[in-house]
Amino acid sequence: MTTNLQTEPVPPAPAAPPALEVRGLVKHYPGVKALDGVDLVVRQNEVLGLAGENGAGKSTLLKALVGLVRPDAGEIWVRGERVRLRSVVDAANHGIGMVFQEQSLVPNLTAAENIVLGSEGPGVRTGIYRWSTMRRLAQEQLDKIGSHIDPLARTDSLSFADRQMVEIAKVLRIEERTSHPPVIILDEPTSVLESQEIETLFTQVRRLREFASVVFVSHRLDEVLDVCDRVAVLRGGRSVGEVSADAEPADLHRMMIGSTGSDDHYHEGVAVRSDEPRRPRLEVRGLCGPSFRDVDLDVHAGEIVGIVGVHGSGREDLCRALFGAEPTTAGEVVLDGARLDLSGTRAACAAGIGYVPAERKTEGMVGPMSVADNMTLTKQAARCTGPIVRPGKQATLVDTWIERLRIRTPHRGTAIQRLSGGNQQKVVLARWLVAGDVRLLLLDHPTRGLDIGARSEVYRLMRELAATGVATVLLADSLEEAIGMSDRIVVMSDGRATAQIAAPAGAKPTPLDLVKEMV
Repeated sequence: MTTNLQTEPVPPAPAAPPALEVRGLVKHYPGVKALDGVDLVVRQNEVLGLAGENGAGKSTLLKALVGLVRPDAGEIWVRGERVRLRSVVDAANHGIGMVFQEQSLVPNLTAAENIVLGSEGPGVRTGIYRWSTMRRLAQEQLDKIGSHIDPLARTDSLSFADRQMVEIAKVLRIEERTSHPPVIILDEPTSVLESQEIETLFTQVRRLREFASVVFVSHRLDEVLDVCDRVAVLRGGRSVGEVSADAEPADLHRMMIGSTGSDDHYHEGVAVRSDEPRRPRLEVRGLCGPSFRDVDLDVHAGEIVGIVGVHGSGREDLCRALFGAEPTTAGEVVLDGARLDLSGTRAACAAGIGYVPAERKTEGMVGPMSVADNMTLTKQAARCTGPIVRPGKQATLVDTWIERLRIRTPHRGTAIQRLSGGNQQKVVLARWLVAGDVRLLLLDHPTRGLDIGARSEVYRLMRELAATGVATVLLADSLEEAIGMSDRIVVMSDGRATAQIAAPAGAKPTPLDLVKEMV
């Protein structure tokens, strides 16, 4: 006897919910709608890129995702559950962690203490640190990213790049803090890293994809497309679409700004300069300091000289020494035929030297002060007549530069700390343009954190200043930037200027040429 058994078809398994989803997120600030109904989906086990110009809303969105900003409307869902993220701890408990662009480390603690801060676990017993355990826990995270930093080194003794690696190691501790598959947000993680460190980071990001979801933010569009599966784009606080990883950078740029961008942005607005012989405006002879020695350097009026070198080459300290911010032990610096006083930054400013530091947040601005006051900080005459403050005089000048640099701010009186990182950098640069009497401009990574459009504006301004006779020393954000912007390139290695390469139009060196000299 045969029995016909009929079985019900097995329904397909329900699709896994997104790791993170944002629906209609809105956030207002006085005079500005930072987020205007943003939608975003981060799938499980993917790397999602987030792109947009400065002021597009990226920073506000990221802060909302880690509980630093409370949206006015909209919803945040984590693995299919609607959540309210009231703090960083709330976000961490839901498996969301972030590496901040401006860094969030405690400078007087060790690297190990920063890495395990808030999740010490066995590293603390009865309120007392167990240093061997602390070191082991921190070393486990540092090993993941191939870092050789001493876990017991004080954080404020580390370079900016090393501190960034500590930040990355710190956020990876979220693996031990939650049973949920984590969502890791990386906000401009490569901004100060060398090429080898960037490749190490990308290897780590690809490893994270195996058990986590990653939101990757960078203004370097080639990096975004290289490491991400998809790229979502914000413009003016709104979601405007996404592109796949095989898109061209020009397509992504076009979506970001709403128009076709030029790939040749280094050369836009190039002014024709005279080829007549010029005397050096800056002459450096045998300059020595704690991390550099016997440096000779000439920069002519109207010339842009790039200085390149690997991390630890001494170029950053040389730049700071020329501004009087680092000590020198020997040598001479002459500006327009007069020996330069390197005793402090006040003397450098009085001599007509401007400096844009790499660490904008801690050295380049006063956060609670207004945009206007930051912009005129080194040029009191811009807002005063004698000892009398003239608000109208300051307002006219500041508004001119806000418009010219397209600084996105509700008002000149807005605290600079409320602006996006890129707009803060524009204000810092404008400080020296407002001064009007700068003869030598020292630029330490001036385009760090800026999108393509903003970088193009900075490049144009640099060339306009060169056309007026300003001598410029540039520590570029990349070798391509150094090649594209410099008239000459000086290579530093182990604290010495080891090579000089001319970069005439049509005969530029390649990044490989520079790398060979740097090593």
